[in-house]
Amino acid sequence: MVKTVAVIGSGISGLGAIKGDACLEEGLEPTCFERSSDIGGLWRFTDEVEEGRASIYKSLVTNVSKEIMCLSDFPMPDHFPNFLPNHKYFEYIKLYAEHFKLLQYIHFKTAVCRVEKHSDFPVTGQWLVTTESNGEKKTDIFDAVMVCTGQHSQPVAAMNTLP
Repeated sequence: MVKTVAVIGSGISGLGAIKGDACLEEGLEPTCFERSSDIGGLWRFTDEVEEGRASIYKSLVTNVSKEIMCLSDFPMPDHFPNFLPNHKYFEYIKLYAEHFKLLQYIHFKTAVCRVEKHSDFPVTGQWLVTTESNGEKKTDIFDAVMVCTGQHSQPVAAMNTLP
């Protein structure tokens, strides 16, 4: 029986989880939930602020070379600059998802509301994942859950440590 995996978030980490050693390459069945309308997470710049979604700024250029930022199974195109403007890295993310046909596993405009252990978790190790899409809530059972929302999804207020 194929094991099912809920992947939360379709940024670069979520896409890598769907494809990589975590799911498809191991014969697992991923279902990715993305609250927005597109992949890319932090790297998908928009002029409009989307509640609950962090974004980089328009003029951002990476300070890590493309050879270090690429995924090991999908090199950056040769014509990409060595240090990528954000829109080029987003283009790379799109190319990766298309090349490995990952979009079919993603449920867009679907927010994860709750993740909890199934009542028989000690025996099955299964999880209940409640999602909301178009105003309708739904709960499904998964054998595993991968949270790939990144560290920048919630703002953190700076703390003044001086007296």
